[in-house]
Amino acid sequence: MIFSTLEHILTHISFSMVSVVITLHLITLLVNEIVGLYNSFEKGMIVTFFCITGLLVTRWIYWKHFPLSDLYESLIFLSWSFYIIHMIPYFKKQKNNLSAITAPSAIFTQGFVTSGFLTEMHQSPILVPALQSQWLMMHVSMMVLGYAALLCGSLLSVALIIITFQKDIISIFDKRKHLLIESFFFGEIQYINEKGNILQSASPFSVRNYYRSQLIEQLDHWSYRIISLGFIFLTIGILSGAVWANEAWGSYWNWDPKETWAFITWTIFAIYLHIRTNKNLQGANSAIVAFIGFLIIWICYFGVNLLGIGLHSYGSFTLTLN
Repeated sequence: MIFSTLEHILTHISFSMVSVVITLHLITLLVNEIVGLYNSFEKGMIVTFFCITGLLVTRWIYWKHFPLSDLYESLIFLSWSFYIIHMIPYFKKQKNNLSAITAPSAIFTQGFVTSGFLTEMHQSPILVPALQSQWLMMHVSMMVLGYAALLCGSLLSVALIIITFQKDIISIFDKRKHLLIESFFFGEIQYINEKGNILQSASPFSVRNYYRSQLIEQLDHWSYRIISLGFIFLTIGILSGAVWANEAWGSYWNWDPKETWAFITWTIFAIYLHIRTNKNLQGANSAIVAFIGFLIIWICYFGVNLLGIGLHSYGSFTLTLN
């Protein structure tokens, strides 16, 4: 009873904090100059992260299994993973350079999962025999962490595509060129300040193109790094899932819809990483593949659950509309 009450309290607190954080995030996007407001936004993200952590731990203790047995719990864990990626630079005392991607991802995922649409899944049922295994923690956690990293990296690639194919988009941010560049450079391009005289003597069009090319380069660089990390998690998750499937169902691979789409996801991002080895295909070309991967991830993670078929049908759900 205590843990159930605590779970409800943490759910309501996290949803309230998400509402506040969304407001702060929108304001900081419009008014970058308010440093105190940005700090409040980061503190709100941290408070929400600890609420989600407490929620996961509470469900783990109360239901006596690792909280990744259904879509509701995996969405909470996905949001928790976004928060982890978001806060790594913060705890390293660096500017939160990926906040434009990680913050909305974490906020809206958590907002959806605590909004009441999945109320029927809040009460975790008794685990089916196939899920009563130590492989649950290894397999599902690696898969969800992989999804989180791949989604963040893919969104960076989407930003790269937008900037590449809409040449005038940077003009909106003329007043904030340096802030945008620094936000993706992680202090690695401080030498730009030393070239200030050269930039000042150049035409506005040339300066705009220079910052645009530098921003595209850094978006490509960080999307590649994050997708590479996510690909490692995804590979470990698929391999551990194959071992688990052999123990539970007597076969390493059954071409279940979830397994099939996971393999398609892995293949798409393997193609992306292969393309990135060719310097002539870096940038927009590899970003398009990452964008395709972004869509495939949602089909694999979310779309297959809507069907409610196959060996992974225990993760399906129905929306509850009040």
